[in-house]
Amino acid sequence: MNRPTLEKAPSHIRLAVDLIQLLEEAEIAPSTSILALEIVLQDMRRKNSIENTAL
Repeated sequence: MNRPTLEKAPSHIRLAVDLIQLLEEAEIAPSTSILALEIVLQDMRRKNSIENTAL
């Protein structure tokens, strides 16, 4: 994917690309990345649920 295309991509796609790059550059094992991302996903879903409940 070239840079101009990425700049026009939705924010969640740009974030995903940035996270992948960060994990790869830090040489984090894929299995460790998956475990960590599952924790992050659970936390973000919980926070999203709380925000939606507060509305």
